[in-house]
Formats: sequence, C-alpha cells, structure tokens
Amino acid sequence: MAPSHPQDAGGIGRRTFGKGVAAASLSVALAPALPASATASTAASRRTAVSFDETTLWDNTVDPLQSYHVHGLAVLPDDSILVVTEGRHEVCDAGPRDLVLRRSPDGGDTWEATRTLVASVDGQSWGNPALVVDRTTGGVFLFYMLSLRLPENTSCSGDKGDLYLISSADGGLTWSEPREMSGLFDHFPYDWALHGPGPGHGIQLDNGRLLLNCSHRRVIVGNTVEQRYYGVASIYSDDHGRTWQATAEVPVSTAYPINEARVIQRSDGTVLLNGRAAAGGNRQRIVSVSSDRGLTWAPPRLDGSTGTFNAVDASILRYTGGPGSREPDRVLFSRPDSPVRTNMTVSVSYDEAHSFRYSRVINPGRSYYSELGRLSDGTILLIYGCDGENASFPRRVVACRFSLEWLTGGRDSLRTGPRHHERVVGLATGAAATGGTMSTIADPVAREGSRAVFASSETGAYVEYTVVVPKAGTYELLLRYFRSADGGLVTVTVDGRRARTAVLDTTADRADGYDVAALGELTLLPGRHKVRFTASGPGRGGGRTVSLDTLSLIEAPSRPDVSDEVVVDNDELGYQVLSGTWSAATGVTGYRGGNYRSAPAGTGGSAVQWRLVVPRDGTYEVQASHTAHENRASNAPFTVAHAGGTETVRVDQRQAGVTEPRGGSWVSLGTFGMTEGVTTIGLSNAADGYVIADAVRLRRTS
Repeated sequence: MAPSHPQDAGGIGRRTFGKGVAAASLSVALAPALPASATASTAASRRTAVSFDETTLWDNTVDPLQSYHVHGLAVLPDDSILVVTEGRHEVCDAGPRDLVLRRSPDGGDTWEATRTLVASVDGQSWGNPALVVDRTTGGVFLFYMLSLRLPENTSCSGDKGDLYLISSADGGLTWSEPREMSGLFDHFPYDWALHGPGPGHGIQLDNGRLLLNCSHRRVIVGNTVEQRYYGVASIYSDDHGRTWQATAEVPVSTAYPINEARVIQRSDGTVLLNGRAAAGGNRQRIVSVSSDRGLTWAPPRLDGSTGTFNAVDASILRYTGGPGSREPDRVLFSRPDSPVRTNMTVSVSYDEAHSFRYSRVINPGRSYYSELGRLSDGTILLIYGCDGENASFPRRVVACRFSLEWLTGGRDSLRTGPRHHERVVGLATGAAATGGTMSTIADPVAREGSRAVFASSETGAYVEYTVVVPKAGTYELLLRYFRSADGGLVTVTVDGRRARTAVLDTTADRADGYDVAALGELTLLPGRHKVRFTASGPGRGGGRTVSLDTLSLIEAPSRPDVSDEVVVDNDELGYQVLSGTWSAATGVTGYRGGNYRSAPAGTGGSAVQWRLVVPRDGTYEVQASHTAHENRASNAPFTVAHAGGTETVRVDQRQAGVTEPRGGSWVSLGTFGMTEGVTTIGLSNAADGYVIADAVRLRRTS
C-alpha cells in the first residue's frame, strides 16, 4: 500500500547524534548478523545499542565546493562503507564537477577525510556516481559520466554524456586508471546521446551477474521533453566485471519518461526496476520487470505502491529474503515523501515492493537524493542530502544509521520478525460476471502475470469471486488494481459488508498503471466468502472499466501506516476549471505541489471545482490549502457538497493556515456528513481580492 505519514510524524532532529543516543525515543539493541556469508568488521561486532545516529559527510558552508549532490553507495562484505558524490564547483547539473569519496573502514563509526577520485580539469563535468560490488571477488566498480553541453545550450543540463569506469580491489583504498565505456548503447534506435549510470548502486543477482541501471536521452537542444525519449537500458557483467554489455531497453514511451532508477531481485528471481519520471512534478514511480535477470524488460507502468511524491532520485534495497532465502522478505524504500523536496521517509515492504506497510519520517525538512545500504548486523544505512534554502540542491549530505526495530517503531525486528502473514488471491480468473463482460490481459507487471478487465454495461453490474478463508480471524484487505484512462468507480463488498474503504476510482491520472488500496479490516469466519466488485458509476475521467490484479488477506499484530485522507491538488485528477482564467503561480510560499492557481476579484465569472472520492459514508473534515498574502480575498467562497446538500464557507485567504512537511497551508472548512462516491468542492472569484485555488482534502473523523 502507499505509505502514509507515520507514527513519528514530527520526524527527528537533524543534528549529529552521538553513538548510542536515540533521536526520538526507542533505544534497542541491533539484532545479530543475518547472512552467514557476511563478515562483520571488528567495529561492527563491538557496536552497542544504536537506535539512530547521523554523521555529516559534506556541508557546503564548511567544505570548499558549492554543492554536494547525487550519491553512490557501497557497503562491502567487511562493513567498509564507500560514499561517492558529485562535488560541484557551481550549483549546476552540467557545471564543473569532481567525484569525491568518503570512506568508513568500520561500518560508519569513523570516516576518513574526503578524497577526490576524479577531478574536474578545465571545467569537466563528472557526474552520476554508481557503485557495484562483486561479493564473490570483493571487487568494487565505480561508474560515472562525463557530461557535455552543446554551445547553443543555455540551460544547466548536459546534452551528451558517456560512461567511464574505475575499479578497486582493496576496498576503495586504491583505484584503477579510468576506462572509457563509450559505444555500449550505439545500437539503440533512439539517437540517445546522454548515458547516465545509476546513480546510487547496482546489484549482484543470485547467479552472480552484476547489474546496473543506466538512463538515457537525446540532446536537449532542439528537442522537447517528449522528443528526448527518456529511457533505461541497463548494463551487466557475467565475468566479475571484466567485460560489460548492454541489456535490452525498457520499452520507450513518452507516457513513461523513466530516468534515474534502482533495481532489486525478487524472491522468484525476477528483477524489478523502479525509477523516477524525468519531467519532474508530483508523480508516482515508473516500474518494469525482467524475467530473464535483466536482459529484457516488460513495458513500463506507473506504480502507486510508494505513493505520489516529488519526481526525484529515490532508493530501493533488498534488506532480507530474496531468491533461496528462508528469511522474511523485506524491501526498503527511501524518498522525500512530499510534492516538493521535503520529508525524507523510509518504508518497509513485506510483499516484494507491491506495497509498503510501515514508514518513518527521518527528516521533515528539506530532503533530496537518497541511498540505502545494510551492514552485516542488520543496521540500515541511509545517505541523503538535506537542509538549505535551495529547492533543488542540499546544503549537507549525511549518513544515518538505525535499526529495523527503530524504523518500524518496534513492530518488526530481526529477532522477532514482522509476524506478517499474507494470503494472495489472484483476480485475473475465477470471477462470475453479471451485467458486463470479463477478459484477462497478460501483463508481467501484474503480481501474478495477468489481470482481469471488467467492462460493465450498466451501473450496478458486478463481478464476484469466491474466497475460501481457512480459519476465523480479523483480516486486513489489500487490493491491487489497475488504473486506466477509461477506469470507473468500483465498490467493494465482502458478503455484502463494506470495509473502511469501499469505493475507489480506477481512473488513471497521467498514464496507466497499478495502485494499491488498504480497504480496512473485516472479521471473517472459516469457509467460503463472496467478494463483489460493483461498477458503481463513471470515474472522474468518464470511463466505466474496472481492472483487478490481486486481493490480499493479511494477518499482522500491528496496523499499517496508511493515510486516512483524500487529497486533490490543482494539477491532479479531479481538479477542473469550470470558467474564467486561473493563472499558475509560485510567487508566495505555502502551496502544495508545484504551484497554485489564482483569479482576480470578480462576480463569480471564474470558477473551479475539485472532485474527490468519498471512500465510505461517514463524517469528514474538509480542508483547503492556500498561499496567504495581503492582496488575497478576505471572503473566498468555497462551496461544499455533502450528504445534506451544499454549504458555502467563506475563507480569509489573507491569513495563513497550518503548514505541514508534505506541503500546503491548510484551513478547515468544517465537518460534514458525506455519502460515498464522488463529491465536489467548488470555488469562485466572487470575492474582494485575489482568490487562490491550491489543494483540498477530506479527513475522516468518524
């Protein structure tokens, strides 16, 4: 499920903590080392109870360069840590850049001084560090790129870039001479000119293959964003790094402009690629899968498992489990969980990254690129940029260490395990359809390789599945479904009962893809149960199709971190301009997402509305976000449709609301009874000053 904003909503302080001092509360000993093949260093074996600590690696107010940004990370079998970042002489993506290294020989207890691995000469722009470790030989490979701008390029992004490689056989103490890797991608038909490794890290698969994602695009000059053909084709080595070859590309699509990405191997041997959207904005991640260890890739899809946040480089890491392992499957994910670069959050998944159950905010403030690693005793390592006033680039780069128990608030540890049991019911087949037609579509990104498509002929048509429950208990219901442009509303019931979330809109926002919904808990007796999916109306795009992947029945002692709110921003599905002109602006802070909209005072000739899906009958607080300024309306008229009719609420937009790490400046419009399905909140310019249309949300109170 998409993670929410967890129990530690206030996050933690950003100072450097002393070893053994907890940042927020829990003080628990880290569990013993798990993999027998991993050799803990002497320092790691001595490490005492560390709940959380943080070390500053670079700070542009202290260190000599203007910015430190975009990171590569490697944790070696002896718990030595290598962190490589771009040392920028200018705050610019294609300006002069060095590649600089900080090394810890003892799992992060101490750090050696900064070393320059690749120096900028005459303005050279070296970037995108990505590290790959061969755990058989101990070899370490650092890939990076030389970025070049065409003379007519007035932006701060490179047009061309080729790969380079240096390697180390002694844990990063010494490095080989550079090796140019040009020509690996010349055979692709997209006229790609810039080839960026990683950044971050590659992985070693169960058969020993080394695999690293690489992103590509055409030159900026003369090409629109769509014409740049953003895409990914990885590189791999089957001979311990002596030779490297390109994989096939993730099928290129302008609807899925995938860029910086990471890979993990799932327990079934498939490889998941998880990447950002190149175009920026508030986006879901783009994913693809490979069934042949990275050689070929399925068509990409959007994936809502990690929620919607700023399109930024994020990290995913296999923490435990994997092919042939008897450990619980755990995957970690880190990102700034916000429409802008704030709110660094780490989440854990127990179902191979199809959903993420528990989350913790590491830093509610400015947060940027991140990288995850794991020490042999189970300590989680997070490298990320933070602080400063620049919206795109950090002031500091820090290394954080914490335990799984700290991350999950005691709900999971290497000693006790998550006590998480899931039964997955495939929905691609086995349904009885009434009032419509069923079909099955093969899709490698579907959890079981295919999904059901129900084309309803009328409202009230439904598909029904028989699910056998082996024992009595209280089960969480987790639905994975497909969102498409022609998606409709669907109501979910079990034996006629609604769970906490009963109504979903399966309309895609920007492109087709998968999403997850935590439906809530139901107590079920052993035996057969009827799970019905009813086509309950057109979606917010006007469609009526319902496409289903899997339904999970989960038993766990602790509830997941799931947001109990519905939000629509001014550039998301559900926002509509009904009349007049609403100009986009960013001049006043406090907005959610990439901008806000405004209209001058008038008589109501300019109007917008937000259409939100009420997940179940109940009582909800309605809130709106705006940017406050003295020229704003003192009486902006919001019209709320609710179960009893409509009500107009006047808001003084000269006064700021309550700001949050995830963005927005929120005020309450009141509490209303709502009927499940689509409701509307309207706003017009019938006011005495500029009227601001930013975001609205529903928060369940009942």
